[in-house]
Amino acid sequence: MKKILLILLVSLEIFAGSQMCDSGNVTKLLSDDNTGSRHQRFILKLSSGQTLLIAHNIDLAPKIDSLQKGDFIKFCGEYESNSKGGVVHWTHHDPNMHHEGGWLEHHHRKYE
Repeated sequence: MKKILLILLVSLEIFAGSQMCDSGNVTKLLSDDNTGSRHQRFILKLSSGQTLLIAHNIDLAPKIDSLQKGDFIKFCGEYESNSKGGVVHWTHHDPNMHHEGGWLEHHHRKYE
């Protein structure tokens, strides 16, 4: 059992900081983070059952004003693991071109 757990932990570390594209449903809307760069924040549940915090920079990309609990979202962004399932950020273009550009898609409209 210890070997299986070790392999799982190593696998999560390999994917941390890498581009992740998937989709899921909004389970919770959070208040915007207005400290420093402003971010729209919400919790997304993937079909696998994993939950993710989406942190979408609204200083660099449009905010999804019509977002509601239960809405379906497609996304691409940079994944970072944490004890609650992980966070996806860089869901927008990078003006400095240091990160691969990401996006959110809601009701067939892309926010990048």
